Parts: sequence; structure tokens; C-alpha cells
Amino acid sequence: MKFATKVIHAGIEPDPSTGAIMTPIFQTSTYVQEAPGKNKGYEYARTQNPTRDVLQNNIAALENGKFGLCFASGLAATDTIIKLLNAGDHAISSDDVYGGTYRIFDKVFQRLGISSTFTGLTNANDLKKHITPKTRLLWLETPSNPMMSIIDIEAVTKIAHQTDMLVVVDNTFASPYLQNPLDLGADIVIHSVTKYLSGHSDLVMGAIVTNQEGIYEELKFLQNACGAVPSPHDCFLALRGIKTLHLRMQRHCENAEQIAEFLETHPKIEDVYYPGIPNHPNHDIARNQMRGFGGMISFTLKGNKMEDALRVLSGTKLFSLAESLGGVESLIGHPASMTHASFPKEQREKRGLLDSLIRLSVGIEDADDLMADLEQAIG
Repeated sequence: MKFATKVIHAGIEPDPSTGAIMTPIFQTSTYVQEAPGKNKGYEYARTQNPTRDVLQNNIAALENGKFGLCFASGLAATDTIIKLLNAGDHAISSDDVYGGTYRIFDKVFQRLGISSTFTGLTNANDLKKHITPKTRLLWLETPSNPMMSIIDIEAVTKIAHQTDMLVVVDNTFASPYLQNPLDLGADIVIHSVTKYLSGHSDLVMGAIVTNQEGIYEELKFLQNACGAVPSPHDCFLALRGIKTLHLRMQRHCENAEQIAEFLETHPKIEDVYYPGIPNHPNHDIARNQMRGFGGMISFTLKGNKMEDALRVLSGTKLFSLAESLGGVESLIGHPASMTHASFPKEQREKRGLLDSLIRLSVGIEDADDLMADLEQAIG
């Protein structure tokens, strides 16, 4: 089954009780049982919900995975994965990641006895020098947030698996339409469903997909035991959004490619970060492991002045100043003060995350209108 068919049909059947073609919202907290221990497969809604089950199966199919789990947010999904570790274990993460990922490793699990190292992994062999006898987990983001760094998933995974590490790939920026990390050897894929999967900026949710039954059973236990599950209504909205994922991603990519070219030639722009640009670091790797380059672009202004960045950020009319990404509408953001404020300034700048760095989530509006909006804001 090809992708455009999967988004509409995979894991989804008409409701057997009514024939409804759209999965119903099973807005219930509990289920009546015929006798103690005798039920129709459902006992309590934290543990299972039919709307959530369909969504989990659908997302798993999109990632070419066997098992899917959904959570109340992307960070709830992240939290659940890290809980696979024990006190004393060590995790390695690529250093250019979402600020919330850094925060949960550094501020939450560090004090619970799980240590972490953040390092550049755009050269796969750099991983080797950070592996210790206690390393149990490797966390990757590619393309990364916000520098659009590209990591060779297959090469890094081969190194990690030599020491039995679990490899997790945050596939939020690419979406399953553009990249499937499980096919490249990863053990777990994580998504902020809030972003491209739902695509309409109307819900907060996370998802995990794996092909390994043992990992799935552990994660499912944690999903139920810790209880950070999404509502049936949000699951319904996510299912509805996913049906147009392929169409939306095509337009996101088309628009972003045009805007990246426009920014590259603008006299007031210093650097443009977009995997589709031929001179972008690891562009060839992106071209090999992705089917397109996505809708996210970052760029810096010449002079690296915060006031210049703030002028652009407050000057757009179609690009709305807001956190998040992946919706049909275009957004503009300032990572240093918004999504990545949890990184110390020194560490931000070491990663190239300067005060003048601006991040765009390119929507599906007309590309000419979006470029005209940026032109008038940059001046």
C-alpha cells in the first residue's frame, strides 16, 4: 500500500456498529463488563480507547512499524521513552535538539540518576568517543531543531547497535512522508503529533512507533502506569489531519524550497539553513535518506543584532509570530528567546544558535505571497 493510500486507510475500518466511515469519538471513561474479567476488550479509558487504538495503528503503519502508542504531548512521549532507562544509565543525544528535549534530560532525569551527553553527530564516527559502559540510549533529531542538522541515521545506528544501545529518532520535522527511521535501523521513532501529523495547530499530542514487541510492551505498560494519554477528541482530530498529510507535505516542501532560494540571494541574510540547499552540511545524506527536504528553514541576519531580528519578527503579516510548527499557516519564531531559551546562551552560540537566528515554519499559502511578506519585513 502506497503512502497516499495509507494515510486514509491504514489501520482504519468503518465503525462495525454503525458503518460510520469516520472513526467515532469514544468519549467515555469506562466500559460496562458482562462479568468480572469478561469484557469486549476494553476496561478503562486510560488503558485503552477505540479512537486512540485506530490512531496508534494508523501512525504505526505510516512509519512502517508494527506498534504505535500515543501520548498527551510530544514531551510525554519523550518522558516515557527515557523511563526505559534505570538510575546510573547514560544517554547520548545529538546537541542540536528541541529545547524541551534538552530540558527533560538535563533538568529532570539528571537528578534521577540518568546522565546525558549532548554532542554533534553530523559525523557518525564522533559517536564512538562518547560511548561508555553505561550508555544505553542514543537520541537523534534529523533534520534538527533549529539548525536543520542532518545525521546519517543508518551509519550512526550501526555504531550504536555494536554496544546494544537503543536508538531513538525524533522524526517530527520530516514526518513519515519524507523519512522512515525504522527502515534505516532505528529502534524507536517519536513524533510531536502536534506538528505535521495533525497539521492544523489545534491539538497537542505525541506518538511512539517501534517494530520490537518487547520495547512496545514496556512502553505500553508505562503509558498505562503513568497515564499521560491523549483525549479521544484529540485522537479524532489527529486522524482527520493525517488524511491530508501527503498533500500538505508536498506544498510545504515546494514553498520552502522557493523561500530558501529567495533568502540565499537576499543581501541582508548571512546564512540559510535548509537541507535542500546543495551546500548545506550533509545535503547528500539528506537526499539519500529523505524523500524531500521539509518545510522548516532557519536563517541569520548580517551583523547578528538582536534588534534586527526582533524587527523582522514583529514585521511580518502572513508569518505569525508563535511557537510550534507544522500547521497549514506559516509561523516565524526566535529560537534563542522562545523554543530554545532553556539552553544556556554559551551553549546556544556554540551550536550556531545566534541571537539573530530566525526560524520559519513554511505553510501551504501561496509562495509568492510568503516571499513578499518576508521581503517587506527584512527590508
